[in-house]
Amino acid sequence: MFTPEKIYSVSELTGEIKALLEEEFPFIWVEGEISNFRVPPSGHFYFSLKDQASQVRAVFFRSGQGGLQFVPEDGLQVLCLGRVSVYNARGEYQLILERMELKGWGALQLAFERLKERLQKEGLFEAARKKKLPVLPRKVGVVTSPSGAAVRDFLRILFRRFTNMHVCIFPVLVQGETASREIAETLERINGADLGLEVIVLTRGGGSIEDLWAFNEERVARAIAASAIPVISAIGHEVDFTIADFVADLRASTPSAAAELLIRPQAEWQGELEGLHDDLRQALARRLERLREQTLHLRRRLGDPRRRWVEMALRLDDGALRLRLALDHNLRQKNNRLEIARERLRGRNPRERLAGHRVRLTALLGQLQDRMAGRVRERHLGLERLSRTLQALSPGAVLARGYALARTLPELTIIREAERLSPGRSLRLELARGALDCRVEKIWKEEGPSGG
Repeated sequence: MFTPEKIYSVSELTGEIKALLEEEFPFIWVEGEISNFRVPPSGHFYFSLKDQASQVRAVFFRSGQGGLQFVPEDGLQVLCLGRVSVYNARGEYQLILERMELKGWGALQLAFERLKERLQKEGLFEAARKKKLPVLPRKVGVVTSPSGAAVRDFLRILFRRFTNMHVCIFPVLVQGETASREIAETLERINGADLGLEVIVLTRGGGSIEDLWAFNEERVARAIAASAIPVISAIGHEVDFTIADFVADLRASTPSAAAELLIRPQAEWQGELEGLHDDLRQALARRLERLREQTLHLRRRLGDPRRRWVEMALRLDDGALRLRLALDHNLRQKNNRLEIARERLRGRNPRERLAGHRVRLTALLGQLQDRMAGRVRERHLGLERLSRTLQALSPGAVLARGYALARTLPELTIIREAERLSPGRSLRLELARGALDCRVEKIWKEEGPSGG
């Protein structure tokens, strides 16, 4: 009879298998599909990982679930980190998990977070470096796939808000291995060319993190940061965030939202311009009214320029007459004194004395005449300056600058307000040279024409 060297109990065999497995596979990554997922009151996760040929039990204890980024369920492809162990009670080996990620998502998410942290430390996300968008851009560049729904949504909303916007489409791949290179090179080419663009919109529709990964590439982020033209990012749906969104000067939640953020509706611009036009018209009307009042006040102060000129001429003539009378009176006094001196000097060389008096008298008269002539010239110059000022403010000078004076026929009453007339009324327009007789066809008020 054969006698075995050693006979194992079930517990001994299970214990040695457990020791071997735990020593050989301390921590391993296992990929598979979740099956038979259940959560007892303890909060631990129990399920199986399977592929097309095999399956293995797994347990994920509640204490290690703090960093889990999703809710596990049957059918999900996951990547698990754990150690191999054996459950002694059943003699089954299982995985004790330490970490679990969605297949493909974890590596991309890790790369996303690392690049985001590095670019943030460089200051590429700072608000101080972001450029302001123009209030009313005249030319917009759109970097996107020309066949996608994103560009159609963007253009539809944009042209509905503002009909005459100039848009240039720059076609690029928005997903795939070469997409990031095309996007970065297109942004660099746009900035290097003199195209007159004022804003660049970088956009595409929604998708998975793999679909949007081109916008998480470092080359795209640095091309956006280096752009001298402001960049709006409108990538994916509202919940999607990419590295391009953080670097861009403005992030729009969707392509349609980018069109709304880019420009205000045309009706708002028109309303604002109309308001400014009304304010300007009212300000000009107030200014003209003040000038009219000042002109009327000046006319009342100055009176009729011709009458003032006649008054000044009469005063000048009166002054000249008084001056001549004064000179004649002064000359008679001097002659009288000369006669008296002549009588006194008879017999004592009267001719020489008389000649001396005549010389002095002639010199005195010359000085007096010079002084009076100077005063007359000053009066004439002042009168000429005043005449020119009055002439510039006269109604004739105003008419010479292109204005006309309207009077009713046949009364010749001056018309100051159009509302006092009615269509068919006869008028006479007095111009700088001549006059015109005409008939009223339309009356223009502030709100528009009226009448026949």
